[in-house]
Parts: sequence; structure tokens; C-alpha cells
Amino acid sequence: MKKTIVFTVALATTFCLGVAFKTATIKEETMKKVTGIGGIFFKCKDPKKMTEWYKIHLGLDVNPYGATFEWYEGADGKKKGQTQWTPFKESTTYFEPSTKDFMINYRVANLEALVAQLKSEGVTIVDKLETYDYGKFIHILDAEGNKIELWEPLD
Repeated sequence: MKKTIVFTVALATTFCLGVAFKTATIKEETMKKVTGIGGIFFKCKDPKKMTEWYKIHLGLDVNPYGATFEWYEGADGKKKGQTQWTPFKESTTYFEPSTKDFMINYRVANLEALVAQLKSEGVTIVDKLETYDYGKFIHILDAEGNKIELWEPLD
């Protein structure tokens, strides 16, 4: 009788640990990392002239930061999103330490959890997480040293 109870408890414990491990594994595998493109940034000789060119020839609705494309996401199409397009002066240091003439901003769902995961995977984190009234930001480097901006919108 005692062996049956011990065996049953051991079997139940093993089952519970298996379910917990499986749940943790599924959460990690299904965690959304990038949810979309938050912005495209590139260097050019004259950002004002470039912005004006895109306004005249391609019809971009420009603002002091470039152009903002608004769209709706989700199954019901009610949640508003945006993608920023911005030309930077070619002498900008904002893209450093990357030597490339562009930087992509990716929208993410849970920046703090993603940063913790990226650190554990050995990804280079360039700076500290910053929070503004329009979202949380951090910069990382990809495998070729391109600076990437990660943004969790506060919408």
C-alpha cells in the first residue's frame, strides 16, 4: 500500500512538472517579439530637401519629423498603429555605433521581457531602456553591427 502511494505521488509530481515545463516552453516559443515596423530612418545630405521631394513626387503627408503612416491593426481593425519615416542629416551620430546609413525601428509587444531575453542570448544592448509619453525604447545591434531601435508603443 505504501509503495502504491509513493508511486502515485511520484507519478503525479512528474506529470505536474512536465505540464509546467511544457507551459513555460510554449510561452517562450509563442512570445511575440516584433509586431511590425515602427519606423524607417536613413541618412541623407539634406533632410529638408529630401522630405520635400517625397512630399511633391510621392505625396507623403510630411511633418517636422518626416512622415507618419497611420494604420489599423488587429482582427477588428480598431487599434491604431503608426510607422514613422524620417530622413536624418548624413552627419548624425544617432545611428552609432553602426556605420550604416539606415536604422529600422521595430514595434514590440513587451520590451522589458524581450530585453531580458536578448541579454540572455548574448545580444549587444547599446543603451538603457528609456520611456517617453509615446513609448519605451532601446537600441541593440544585429549580427552585422546594424543599430536597431526597439519600440513598445504606449497605445
